[in-house]
Amino acid sequence: MSDLTKLTLKTALDGLASKSFSSVELTQAHVEAIEAARALNAFVLETPEQALDMARASDARRAAGTAGPLDGAPLGIKDLFCTQGVRSTAGSKIIGEFKPTYESTVTANLWRDGAVMLGKLNMDEFAMGSSNETSAWGPVVNPWRSKGGNAQLTPGGSSGGSASAVAAELCLAATATDTGGSIRQPASFTGTVGIKPTYGRCSRWGVVAFASSLDQAGPMARSVEDAAILLTSMAGHDPKDSTSLPVETPDFASFVGKSVKGLRIGVPREYRVDGMPAEIDALWEQGIAWLKDAGCEIVEVSLPHTKYALPAYYIVAPAEASSNLARYDGMRYGLRVDGANLTETYEKSRAEGFGAEVKRRIMIGTYVLSAGYYDAYYLKALKVRRRIADDFDRAFEKVDALLTPTAPSAAFSLGDRSDDPVAMYLNDIFTVTVNLAGLPGMSVPAGLDASGLPLGLQLIGRALDEGTLFSLGGALEKAADFRAKPQKWW
Repeated sequence: MSDLTKLTLKTALDGLASKSFSSVELTQAHVEAIEAARALNAFVLETPEQALDMARASDARRAAGTAGPLDGAPLGIKDLFCTQGVRSTAGSKIIGEFKPTYESTVTANLWRDGAVMLGKLNMDEFAMGSSNETSAWGPVVNPWRSKGGNAQLTPGGSSGGSASAVAAELCLAATATDTGGSIRQPASFTGTVGIKPTYGRCSRWGVVAFASSLDQAGPMARSVEDAAILLTSMAGHDPKDSTSLPVETPDFASFVGKSVKGLRIGVPREYRVDGMPAEIDALWEQGIAWLKDAGCEIVEVSLPHTKYALPAYYIVAPAEASSNLARYDGMRYGLRVDGANLTETYEKSRAEGFGAEVKRRIMIGTYVLSAGYYDAYYLKALKVRRRIADDFDRAFEKVDALLTPTAPSAAFSLGDRSDDPVAMYLNDIFTVTVNLAGLPGMSVPAGLDASGLPLGLQLIGRALDEGTLFSLGGALEKAADFRAKPQKWW
């Protein structure tokens, strides 16, 4: 296999700029890597011909001196992003062979800057899941294996395809989305870097909706600098999205490597949960020590409403999902199963088109929005959400960022928790608060557990202060010096 797939996004862009290799050569290497790694099931659609056409166009732009910031870089695109003329399914049977006639704003920004699309990445159905086992295309397999074990592991969810593809060196970086931790938890499980930016930093236009007030696009990459480069292109104000923030996009990569001396880092006492593995706690303490050594001041803070975050999230998110997914009824596009009358057609189309987890969340959402339960559940969850945001506001009066674990465990075996929805939902215990408050959060690989599997540390920042997270993430990355890679078995 070509060593070109081992490059980071930054070194690949540098090599393209210096004419060390062409985009066609770089893209071809990744096309071959994807073909050899189909056992991972990371891609639901490969687009090699389109990728090579884009690469040839990129090489022509470089020759003409008109290259963009990402020109010639082969990327993977989560199948939640609509791509013009290329099948986009959100991991669901009900959308069928839908080929959008439009391009999502995030991917349009990437093509504007010269990126190359290798294909569409697998994901949990409608982004609902923490293990990438709810996809209509089957589960994604984590390229990592436990020491001495052959069990197939989850790459996390819902952005499992993005995480697996980046970790297995099938693309230089990938787009992903995060509704309750779906960028950060897979990043932790696969030894990659993932950042969920501030809500509204990246446009949601052309991204299939799960929970509109929580969904946010972001990058997954192999280094903090790579994530910064990709986010700079993905972000930007979009008048087509009413929640898109009308703010300038900074050069996020310029923050990586900046001194973090004097920054105050909060450690929330409520994140020390009962039953947390000792190695997660030890890694957290190690992260605190690394930031102290870098010149940061460590401050204990309180986020008292954290214990209500998961219940509030699993009321708000399903409620919004039940509303968003009402449009999939077998009428306009996608799967249609004819019944004896209109109602039966709706019922049969939705029964066959949606998977079990999606049905579960639609039913929960419909229940909490129904007459008699709206005030008791949904309205109360919104009030709790406000309290959680207030907790963060008070904490950020004292500190510049927070440091926590990303996930309560390393990657677990496929099938281990698929029959226990509550155990699966607990994977999001450290991440959902960030979505409820609309804040930026980043996971940085920081160590290995006793089985040799990656573990991540999470940084949480003020709204629109991704720059500080990139500086702190760079400091953690340097201190951790995480160089472990999955041993190739596929």
